[in-house]
Formats: sequence, C-alpha cells, structure tokens
Amino acid sequence: MAGKFKSLKGKFLLDGGKLQGSFFHRTVVLICHHDQEGAFGLVVNHPSETTVGEAIVADLPEVVKEQKLYIGGPVQSTALSFLQSDAFLPEANVMPGLNLDHSLDELIEFGDSFSKSRKLKIFAGYAGWSPGQLDDEMKRGSWLTHQASIKQVFSEDPENLWRIILRKKGWECKLMADSPDDLSWN
Repeated sequence: MAGKFKSLKGKFLLDGGKLQGSFFHRTVVLICHHDQEGAFGLVVNHPSETTVGEAIVADLPEVVKEQKLYIGGPVQSTALSFLQSDAFLPEANVMPGLNLDHSLDELIEFGDSFSKSRKLKIFAGYAGWSPGQLDDEMKRGSWLTHQASIKQVFSEDPENLWRIILRKKGWECKLMADSPDDLSWN
C-alpha cells in the first residue's frame, strides 16, 4: 500500500550529490507547488548575467528593470515567474510571507508600490515534474530537503547558497559542500 502523499511545497530541494553533469548540479530549488499532479519549483541560486530590463521588453518600473534575472529551471526558458515578499502579504501562496506570480501586470504593480520590507526575485524558466516523478527522484536520493526561509530565498550570496545550507546539515553534507565541483581535482 502506498504511503500518504506528503507535499514538499515551501521546502528547498538541494542536489544530493547525484546530479553532476545535469542542469541541477549544486542547485537549490524552491518548491512552489507540489501535489499528486506534479510539482513546480524555481532554482533560487542561479542568477544570470542579465538584468530584467535587458530581457523583458515592457514598460517596467526602474526598480524591476535593475533586478538580476534568475534562471529558474530548464523548462520554458521564456516563461516569467517571480517571487515577492513583504511584511504584510495576505495572499502568500508558497509559504507565509512569500508569493509566487507569473503576471507581468502584477510585477509592474509590485514594482510601483512602496514598501521598505518588499523583496523581489524574477525568473526565466522553471523546474517541473510530472505526477510521481519528483517522488521517484526523492526515493533515489537525488535530492535533499531543507525547510526554506525567506532570508535564504533572497540570499545576498545566492551562488554559495547550496554550500551554506549543506554545511548546516551534518558532517556528511559538509563534506559534500566542501568538495570541488569536479572530484578529479581532489
């Protein structure tokens, strides 16, 4: 008998050391939606060299144009998604204080609003899993999980986020975090 379904929404998936050579090598993926129909996530630790203003042809507020564009995943590289956080965000749909949206109009509205506590991260592409696919990957040990926090989602050092989180997860994970990208360098 199959076990009860457990959603990973609001958690990070971390490359568990078995994804070398793939897009997901050393990634931190925030799971934004996960049910029995599949899962949707965004890679939060891969900023591109491009700003949003360089990538999106639209009349955007300056604060939005200046944002780094993140590579959210290998699926539909032209799909726009963004995560927003604010001190008061009643419609948070990923976890308390964190909302996912895909609407250009909502992005413009958020950029035009004034709040000292607001945070924004914009993505091109996403990570997606069909029904049962993520569960199978979890059983194979491809991913480690970690409870996401808004502070980590909006990390000021996203390129090192995978290592930072792993170093907090015990000695085996610390060894993996401190290993070189290519084990032949060891």
